[in-house]
Amino acid sequence: MNGKLKIKLSIADRVYPLTVDPSQEEGLRSASKKIDAMIKQFEENYAVRDKQDVLAMCALQFASQVEQKQGDNAIDGKETLERLQKINDLLFEYLDKK
Repeated sequence: MNGKLKIKLSIADRVYPLTVDPSQEEGLRSASKKIDAMIKQFEENYAVRDKQDVLAMCALQFASQVEQKQGDNAIDGKETLERLQKINDLLFEYLDKK
């Protein structure tokens, strides 16, 4: 466990002990806070029977955000490649004239 940190994260009123790289700590703590905030939001806005239902809704929300970002990145990537191809074509055209 060289260079690892032992931390405890609280999610949905449960404590989870983890051993992580120091570079991961901040991100994990931030994620834990976001999950708890989302749990609170779901509990306030919807009739939720238990924590399992709320955690399932949180997981679905986060997974859909990841999917949306991947879709957005794929679109942006395609547009970027098209722009680069146009620039490349212009450069070749310019160089051919010289």
